[in-house]
Amino acid sequence: MTRTKDQAAAVLPTMLKALRLPSINRNWKRLTDTADRDGWPAVQLLASLLEIEMAERTTRRIQRHRDQSGLPAGKTFATFDFDAAPGVRKPHLLSLATGDGWIDNGGNLLFFGQSGTGKTHAISAISHALIDTGRRVLFCSTTDMVQKLQAARRDLSLPSMLDKLDKYDLIVLDDLSYVRKDQVETSALFELIAHRYERHSIAITANQPFSAWDNVFPDPAMSVAAIDRLVHHSTIIEMNGESYRKRSAVSRIEPANNHPTGPGSDRPS
Repeated sequence: MTRTKDQAAAVLPTMLKALRLPSINRNWKRLTDTADRDGWPAVQLLASLLEIEMAERTTRRIQRHRDQSGLPAGKTFATFDFDAAPGVRKPHLLSLATGDGWIDNGGNLLFFGQSGTGKTHAISAISHALIDTGRRVLFCSTTDMVQKLQAARRDLSLPSMLDKLDKYDLIVLDDLSYVRKDQVETSALFELIAHRYERHSIAITANQPFSAWDNVFPDPAMSVAAIDRLVHHSTIIEMNGESYRKRSAVSRIEPANNHPTGPGSDRPS
């Protein structure tokens, strides 16, 4: 069916909406005007419109995956203070953020260090960068994950839940050390670790060493088995710097102490 130029222009928005091509719908008029003016061949116009559609679809998909990830919004490399993390090499973290050589092979990341030393920020920054490369990440506290796994077990749907979690290239379990076996039965956490072993990646932050993990799992044998699976094919990073929160609190207190007010307070006694 042939149409005049005006007829085609009138029907195009409806067809593009029906085909779910919103980016082409927003840009076709501008590009067709340019093509008419500059004498583009038809193939150049078509390629330009499709490039815009593909690029904007990628942008929307990345934003959707970021929104669904549960990641802290502000914890990226742009806000990470490498100077305050002397045990961490910037090139190493940036290399991990590409995912090359570990995430496609189901490798794990294990971050250890005292509270406030930047473990969560570091793994969040890596995760945001991985999403930018097209990978999917799920970030949650270990306690929340254990509760969800336990609920699935009670509903007899744990295998199904584990399979659904396979859509994520990386699952981040934050603050593993805060889980206690006397509060929540954590054998389901072991099932998640075993299910993803050598298939999909896990990242863990913990403020206690492996030797204290008997507090997490129901029995020592399960602790050993979980550690064995996590450590195999893993990168272990120790964050040994001073607590960010402590340093921030001190920086707020010092200016107040250096600027006393009131009579006779100009000089220290």
